[in-house]
Amino acid sequence: MTDHDDTRAHMPLGLALRGYTGVIQHLSTKDTGSALSDIELESRLIELGFVEGARVEVLHEGLVGRDPIAVRVDNITIAVRRREAMAVIVA
Repeated sequence: MTDHDDTRAHMPLGLALRGYTGVIQHLSTKDTGSALSDIELESRLIELGFVEGARVEVLHEGLVGRDPIAVRVDNITIAVRRREAMAVIVA
């Protein structure tokens, strides 16, 4: 199975463990628990490079509660809170 295989289950990036690789399918900002509004969160994620079709890899997890996570999105590395990463749907 490849990272972009349509049969691969979709899940929020916030549930992924270190070492996970996948492709962003879409953003879903409803009920993430983020302090930001849905529109603000979606805009911020897009500005950081979390766009449909981008390849992602979870590189590192924080020591306390595995939060935040360090994620490589295409060729950049970004730290993001897990609750905000819940808006990024990957497969």
